Amino acid sequence: MDVASQSRPQLGPVLPNHRFDEAALVRYLAATLPGFGGTVAIRQFQGGQSNPTFHIQAGDRAYVLRKKPPGVLLPSAHAVDREFRVLKALAGTAVPVPAVHLLCTDDGVIGQMFYVMDHVAGRVFPDRMLPGCSPIERAAMYDHMNAVLAALHSVDWRGVGLEGFGRPDGYATRQITRWSRQYQASRPAPMPAMDRLIAWLPAHLPVGDEAAIAHGDYRVGNLIFHPTEPRVVAVLDWELATIGHPLADLAYNCLAYRLAGTHDHGFPPGDLGALGVPSEADYLAAYCRRTGRAAIENWEFFIVFAMFRIAAILAGVYRRGLDGNAADAHALEAARDYQLIADRAWAIAEGLS
Repeated sequence: MDVASQSRPQLGPVLPNHRFDEAALVRYLAATLPGFGGTVAIRQFQGGQSNPTFHIQAGDRAYVLRKKPPGVLLPSAHAVDREFRVLKALAGTAVPVPAVHLLCTDDGVIGQMFYVMDHVAGRVFPDRMLPGCSPIERAAMYDHMNAVLAALHSVDWRGVGLEGFGRPDGYATRQITRWSRQYQASRPAPMPAMDRLIAWLPAHLPVGDEAAIAHGDYRVGNLIFHPTEPRVVAVLDWELATIGHPLADLAYNCLAYRLAGTHDHGFPPGDLGALGVPSEADYLAAYCRRTGRAAIENWEFFIVFAMFRIAAILAGVYRRGLDGNAADAHALEAARDYQLIADRAWAIAEGLS
């Protein structure tokens, strides 16, 4: 694969386990989406592990459809209606998001709930090292990723209509409970480190709380960068968004610093600064400057929490792969990742204890 193609979204035929009645979808969109028409071609974005995502070319207009996956789903998972709501709320803010058009809650149309939004042209990088970019450009792209996250956490969530989108208190407690249950429901095999973390995290909760719009999966791979400029033009994949603690969101965004050597979640070894990637300390300092923080307290707790959460998510991905319902053919690779991440999280927790 050449460098240019690595930043081009990968499209392919709809996977067999995600096929739906395309004619029914076209009829529905022609009747409900103004301007929809012309020759229609539907392809599936490759590489995602959650809600199946499809590119729809209709005449000279391009759209993106996100839907729930087929099969039996874990409680509260794959909430595309929540994605639609937060995208609609963020329109017009400093956070760049695609324009959304409609939400279909009728499973009778294509078998699952879905929504449709504009397709945003640009570069998408599954590789956080942003291949093909110079160190100067890479530094600017990381800095703008930081700026967009700070802007998200600064949005007046009540003012944009997200009252009730999530509770403004007790986020960490609820998330630990949620992901503990999700992990236990999908648990592929016994994993001692996960069991220890499930006990450790509630016993070490920081004092105090904060509330902001938390993306939940904020990383390079969920951003669209301008085709030629080093700036973010759209933030994608809002499935896990809620009203939550901004430092939990920031810790997840910084996990690559702590997960070097994992299959798909850490930075490679070597001098990151020479490549234009900021150090963790510099990245945190930029976030503090933009959000008016003097410092970040309880950082290591939030790192452990973020590791536990991604390990629980990957365990669910692995389970869907075993069950044949995953959105991507590489879901079974998540097995080694979730175990390695859980072990690293427990090592940090032991050190804190």
